[in-house]
Amino acid sequence: MALFGALLLALLAGAHAELPGCKIRVTSKALDLVKQEGLRFLEQELETITIPDLRGREGHFYYNISEVKVTELQLTSSELHFQPGQELVLQISNASLGLRFRRQLLYWFFYDGGYINASAEGVSIRTALELSGDPTGRIKVSNVSCQASVSRMHAAFGGTFKKVYEFLSTFITSGMRFLLNQQICPVLYHAGMVLLNSLLDTVPVRSSVDDLVGIDYSLLKDPVASTSNLDMDFRGAFFPLAERNWSLPNRAVEPQLQEEERMVYVAFSEFFFDSAMESYFRAGALQLSLVGDKVPHDLDMLLRATYFGSIVLLSPAVIDSPLKLELRVLAPPRCTIKPSGTTVSVTASVTIALVPSDQPEVQLSSMTMDARLNAKMALRGKALRTQLDLRRFRIYSNQSALESLALIPLQAPLKTMLQIGVMPMLNGRAGGREAGEGKERELGGPRLNQLLLPTERMWRGVQIPLPEGINFVREVVTNHAGFLTIGADLHFAKGLREVIEKNRPASRDPLASSAPPPSTTAA
Repeated sequence: MALFGALLLALLAGAHAELPGCKIRVTSKALDLVKQEGLRFLEQELETITIPDLRGREGHFYYNISEVKVTELQLTSSELHFQPGQELVLQISNASLGLRFRRQLLYWFFYDGGYINASAEGVSIRTALELSGDPTGRIKVSNVSCQASVSRMHAAFGGTFKKVYEFLSTFITSGMRFLLNQQICPVLYHAGMVLLNSLLDTVPVRSSVDDLVGIDYSLLKDPVASTSNLDMDFRGAFFPLAERNWSLPNRAVEPQLQEEERMVYVAFSEFFFDSAMESYFRAGALQLSLVGDKVPHDLDMLLRATYFGSIVLLSPAVIDSPLKLELRVLAPPRCTIKPSGTTVSVTASVTIALVPSDQPEVQLSSMTMDARLNAKMALRGKALRTQLDLRRFRIYSNQSALESLALIPLQAPLKTMLQIGVMPMLNGRAGGREAGEGKERELGGPRLNQLLLPTERMWRGVQIPLPEGINFVREVVTNHAGFLTIGADLHFAKGLREVIEKNRPASRDPLASSAPPPSTTAA
């Protein structure tokens, strides 16, 4: 009975678990690139090791070894791999560390000093980073385990007391090896818990997209690692900034990631795009108003000819008034993803009116427009961009079937107007980026600018949850039933060191972390 109750609770918990709108898979093919950049960073971090002075006495000889610095890391064998669970493991075997230190020797009244080079041979390091989500939904390095050992030390002593140093070298190198063993893991612990976490802090979690809408990339659960990949589930939901606590229920198909041929795969469900369009709809951005000379000349003439009968019945004072064309989306657009492509369905009202000066506007017609748009997704850098093309277009009257028949001559001109005038604005090409902000104001006034806020974002794209300095290259988009995937390789646009130095905490003390490093060092 207890087993049945546990199974029932598990099923209920699974039924209420939030589905991800965005998934990211990092495959083992990315690890060689990450390892190259990571080892350069690790070498620079090991150079920060500070070894305490080594002092001693043997008979009448007093020696002091000070200013010990790591100068280089030479690797013979290294491996970076995923470990099932939540870990990323770096294994370094049979490496060597170059060192430089100052020697001082006092024998009765004789003194000898200077700098000398040394090497630590047979260096083995195994460090594992445990990844998890913090309470804010941000991915973090939550734990670092470390094992490090140096099997032998070698120092080429010279000078007046060379024979003496050779006699003392066993004591000196053994002491240095012990101290070096004690310093490697604390440096790696600080690098993981402090420095790498400062890099992960650059991944967007809940941030604004523009002045109207934000996006939530919170982790829904801890990352899951297998032997070949690391999978992460993100909420992937947009929200209007004026309603930060609003959320759209996710009833879409959960994205599935099966491929492992590329370095990274990103999957987006229909929910990801639906939440964006509903957020802009709730923010009141999906509307467009063209008045007077903002209406294309040919369309102005066609509309006046179509409604000539209604216009001549008006008073002479308003016959020559400017024409107004207003489009307003009536319901949040919906996205449909199929293997054949992605479409967006839109229903909008189209109002045509005359706008006499200092008088109420005179409505000539009100109609409904159904449109279906083709949406092409592309990934540039780490920004997801969308380009829309008009696929199907239909208008009909809200008044009567007879008026719907009268609108048939307007079908083709309005479709042409949308293709030539509105679609470039939606894609951010006309009155947007290419024309500049001044042109935006010139084309449409406040309502047009209001529309251009989300479309400007479409041109620039929405950032994918990746750390700063890492971009996607060689992208391939694949459509599935209810979701799409983008496979890509990684490219470091900035060095790991550069990004970390820019974002690292103020404290640079390797031992600044309050928690002791969970390390095992072999002397």
